[in-house]
Amino acid sequence: MARHPQSPMPRRQPTPPSAAAPKRAARPKLQAVPDVGVEQRIYDSVFDSVMSQRLPPGTKLPEASLCELFDVNRSIVRKVLQRLAHDHIVELRPNKGAVVASPTPEETRQIFEARRGLECVIVQLAAQHAQPGDIKDLRERMHREHEAMHRFDQPAWSRLASSFHLRLAQLACNPILERYLVELLSRCSLIVALYEAPGNASCEHDEHQALVDCIARRDGDGAARLMDQHLLALERNIQLRQTASEPSLGTMLGLR
Repeated sequence: MARHPQSPMPRRQPTPPSAAAPKRAARPKLQAVPDVGVEQRIYDSVFDSVMSQRLPPGTKLPEASLCELFDVNRSIVRKVLQRLAHDHIVELRPNKGAVVASPTPEETRQIFEARRGLECVIVQLAAQHAQPGDIKDLRERMHREHEAMHRFDQPAWSRLASSFHLRLAQLACNPILERYLVELLSRCSLIVALYEAPGNASCEHDEHQALVDCIARRDGDGAARLMDQHLLALERNIQLRQTASEPSLGTMLGLR
């Protein structure tokens, strides 16, 4: 019997690309990166206004007003207020919102006690580490203090005095001490704004001059004694009474 040749096998048709591979998942949308810059700007504005005594203790910081002043949403404002509360600059009161913190007389005593101990150590370390260029910088800072004093510019005077103490902390070459002093200085600024008699200097220029002279001689023990006396004198100027203030929030933040 004759054999018939086998029929060729049918060729497999190529699968269309659309069916060959599963559909690629859509790329997730990138989340908006929070504007860290504006958060820091709001924080610095409130912090600097407290330090320069434009924002007195007890001042209300309504979220809606801050949103309007800085043109941001409430989530950003709330983050900033939480940071400020963590740093003891403001108090977050349930159902009442944020206000600039108001230290009590007992807190005042404790804060100055802690600051004296901290800054006595700081100036001893600064006397060990300060170089001639650092001494020159301190004297230039005191010159600016002197100019502010003669302009009767008390907010600038207060800001420069705080800056002087922070510079001493930098010269101590101990970032932990410096960080603690930042918190104590901000709380002391609140106390001065709340209790100090009008017209008093938050720090006396001549006392700063004597401190720098000790540091320049590397007399750490002498600098520590002077710092203790300096801060005791500042504490004695505190009068346990509260003052009132009427300016708008924008004015106190330096925005209007």
